[in-house]
Amino acid sequence: MEIELTDFYSRLGTIGIILALGFLLGKLKLISPKTNKDLVNLLLTVFMPASLFVAFPASYNDETSDMFLSGLAGGFIVMMAVILISKLIFNKKFFKNEKQRSAAQFALIFNNATFLGYPIIASTFGEQGIIPYCGFIIAFNIALFSYGVFLFKHKIDGKLVLSVITNPNIIAVILGVIVFLTSFKLPSFVKDSVQFTSNATTALSIICVGYMLSNAKFLKLIKKWKLMLTALIQLVVGPLATWGLLSLLSFPQEVIVVCTLIQALPTATSLGLFASKYDGDETEASELVTISTVLSIITMPLMVSLLLIH
Repeated sequence: MEIELTDFYSRLGTIGIILALGFLLGKLKLISPKTNKDLVNLLLTVFMPASLFVAFPASYNDETSDMFLSGLAGGFIVMMAVILISKLIFNKKFFKNEKQRSAAQFALIFNNATFLGYPIIASTFGEQGIIPYCGFIIAFNIALFSYGVFLFKHKIDGKLVLSVITNPNIIAVILGVIVFLTSFKLPSFVKDSVQFTSNATTALSIICVGYMLSNAKFLKLIKKWKLMLTALIQLVVGPLATWGLLSLLSFPQEVIVVCTLIQALPTATSLGLFASKYDGDETEASELVTISTVLSIITMPLMVSLLLIH
């Protein structure tokens, strides 16, 4: 699997136009904070799970199964690696404030694999990229709803474990794997309903990111050099470490490309949501997401050109 630079920029251009639409809708107040929050909840609980479920091929084959398992294994390896790197870089010397330290570590570990990752992988590679992505997203969500919550709560309890098990995205992928392995044929009206629902995922997810950017105070953010440095480290160290580690372990090229591309994405929008829910610094967390998203416009093509273009 290789990325053609012109094709990649074309895909980014398409996403950029939809991103601009979300930005404009936010500036015109046609999307309210409540509307955006409701859209995010729908994306995480309905549209994204539908997309992950229908991503699997209609019938079983060994090659696809191996690619899924490689994506799953690669995902767990990448998650463990970036967790370790985040603790080494964003230590007490870098951020004395615990809330800032937790947000920085979260930012490096968890990027926008859902809202931006899915549309980029799906539009660039189609089924060839979505299969390892489905494996990766299981590892990502398990880490997100366990270690990601732990970064803010600093404890593990039964509620945390239950949230991982009942996460709609994980359930959707597991159901997709079962249907794929058994070659079970869904009734056409059921399959079409899920497919039509999944078709809305790409546009809605990018519009939500565009809306977030419409609320940013860019001149104010430029002065926050530690946040700028944190975002830059996340956008550069993540993909470099992923590419190097998976290449060293001789993972399939498809898995290396998909995981590296995902790690080159800006930090997850869920950082702000987690900070708000678990008593973190919501304002600074949202600012970090915004800075990372803006900087990724420059860094992501550079990382792709350096690591993935052949």
